[in-house]
Amino acid sequence: MTSSIAKSDEQPTDRQDVADRLLRSSEVLSYDPVQEVDWETPLDTDYHGTSPEWSTLYGTAYWAEMTPEQQRELTRQEAASVASTGIWFEMILQQMVLRDFYAKDPTDPAFQWALTEIADECRHSIMFARGAAKLRAPAYRPTRTVVELGRVFKTIAFGEAAYAAILVAEEVLDVMQRDWMRDERVVPFVRTVNNIHVVEESRHMKFAREETKARLEGASWLRRQIQAVVVAGASYFIVTSMWNKKVYENAGLDVKRAVREAKANEHHKSMLRSSCAGLMEFLNSAGLLTKASHWFYKRANLI
Repeated sequence: MTSSIAKSDEQPTDRQDVADRLLRSSEVLSYDPVQEVDWETPLDTDYHGTSPEWSTLYGTAYWAEMTPEQQRELTRQEAASVASTGIWFEMILQQMVLRDFYAKDPTDPAFQWALTEIADECRHSIMFARGAAKLRAPAYRPTRTVVELGRVFKTIAFGEAAYAAILVAEEVLDVMQRDWMRDERVVPFVRTVNNIHVVEESRHMKFAREETKARLEGASWLRRQIQAVVVAGASYFIVTSMWNKKVYENAGLDVKRAVREAKANEHHKSMLRSSCAGLMEFLNSAGLLTKASHWFYKRANLI
């Protein structure tokens, strides 16, 4: 039986079938953040912005010295920093997907899914931006060097490198947000934002995995080695940009001490590693977890 979205005279490929199912899922289970998120209720500062265990300072001596109010303010600033990094990378993602599907067959379910994903990402970016503003946070941005590297990456990354990098960014965020959306210590509107993102990004991750595998079919050993390093390098800069050091200043902390203790925080490193177990298994099965790429993942505390 042919897909209702695929051409009627052609049997759909597995890739088309996946895209078709994702399209149908998006028709049934998608959200409008403008309507779903409570934007009107004033921020209740008795809540955290993330699960405290995900704070970069949780488990450190500094965290133990902080007042509950300081701890909550820090997690709210950290939530805004993660959201801001998400906006930055979602803009890179949208440009890579648009370039990949430029002038391709619009009747292909994969083409239609790509546009659906871009529409999702536009809504997510606006949602994250409004969320950060409601958390009373400034615009946290990656460093100038990382911004320019992102500009280069979105321009030259292709095929499996683009989709695997998308997968890395989304998988790490997905694990964190699944914790936050269930945590009653987290401010309710942030929990709603996280729930929306988790539900809709699960489809994006499925597509990224399928595209990564499809683009690697028949790829040479050398191509896999090169693309593995490209993906790992992108992953390093994405993950290390999630927690901007300015969050400490905006939470009223000693920035130098906070940065020092955060860098040495083994609890936070272990949280990152555990969040990436499934991802690393997939990259290894795809031939994208090479000896050279290990250096970047270790530096980012992902393995």
